[in-house]
Amino acid sequence: MKKALMAMFMTAISAVSFAYHIGVVSGTVSQSEDSLRGAEAVMAKYGAADKGGKVIHITYPDNFMQEMETTISQIVSLADDPEMKAIIMTEAVPGTVEAFRRIKDKRPDIILMANTAHEDPEMIADVSDLALYPDAIARGYLIVKAAQDMGAKKFVHVSFPRHLSYEMLSRRRNIMAETAKDLGMEFIDVSAPDPVSDVGVAGAQQYILEQVPNWLAKYGKDTAFFATNDAHTEPLLKRVAEDGGYFVEADLPSPTMGYPGALGIDFNDNEKGNWPAILKKVEKVVTDKGAAGRMGTWAYSYNFSVAQAMGDHAVNVIEGKCDILDFDAVMNTLKANTPGAGWNGSYLVDVNGVERDNYILIYQDTYVFGKGYLHMTDVKVPEKYFDIR
Repeated sequence: MKKALMAMFMTAISAVSFAYHIGVVSGTVSQSEDSLRGAEAVMAKYGAADKGGKVIHITYPDNFMQEMETTISQIVSLADDPEMKAIIMTEAVPGTVEAFRRIKDKRPDIILMANTAHEDPEMIADVSDLALYPDAIARGYLIVKAAQDMGAKKFVHVSFPRHLSYEMLSRRRNIMAETAKDLGMEFIDVSAPDPVSDVGVAGAQQYILEQVPNWLAKYGKDTAFFATNDAHTEPLLKRVAEDGGYFVEADLPSPTMGYPGALGIDFNDNEKGNWPAILKKVEKVVTDKGAAGRMGTWAYSYNFSVAQAMGDHAVNVIEGKCDILDFDAVMNTLKANTPGAGWNGSYLVDVNGVERDNYILIYQDTYVFGKGYLHMTDVKVPEKYFDIR
């Protein structure tokens, strides 16, 4: 009887100790569908707070650049909940730094986590407890190395001045150029219209559709292509599938990044969020079009997977199962949400040469349709590439 009473007492204590909320902030389906679906997956796992669960999910405005104060206010409002213990930005859009500053002033007890920050890495690192970002540095080497392993002899980098003014994208481009040189591959810079310029997304995509056949004619079908912009990715995939060349992976890889629109693939309700099923469907279409071995991706959506992993990590930290800066714990949550896929990463070294242990650069293994994983997460990136600016 005493044992039963003690068990009931401990259960009650546990319930009180873990009565907390997690705020998850994402874009809408029109702005960032994978981030939204990832946030919904976190809420499905841990329950909505208004129904007795842990998660409060909000979305920032589609036009977040013009409505930045609204975005900031929405994020900060989560701190008004006395049971709020962690806030996760599934995609840390501009305004996140200021929102996190205000929350730290108001509620320093709240854990703040940022994914794919749009603002300067050093600024995000200063206000976040943990930040994750797709590893532009290591991937600068690995994408070119993977292209060579797939059979490419030349590498075309497609971008425009606005993107190349971003520190991470510029560094990645420079690492790619040095890698190509070291591997004996020709590196080619090509400029394409910025989708936010006067030509718009439609004009930028039409340019890619028209130019890829010309680039293939000029450089040959043993050429790999990489675009820094998502809008350019869809037409690039379409032409590579039809006309030749190689495509290792997108800037922010996912089986749903560019492939559905480029290849006319639709997913049913049972497939949405089911990444193995999505990968299998895309792989069949790519193979049927004769592009097996020439086109790749990450098997699981980056933003979707990281949203889930951040949700799990936040719960583990709040419940005392690990430390917020436990690198292995972060990697384990990523792997747990992406069965079969390898992950790797390293700490950000900022412009002053200081290693930031709360800002982790991560990447998933490359999956080539018709071939499988390349095991790029097992490849050691030579130290020299981390010093290239």
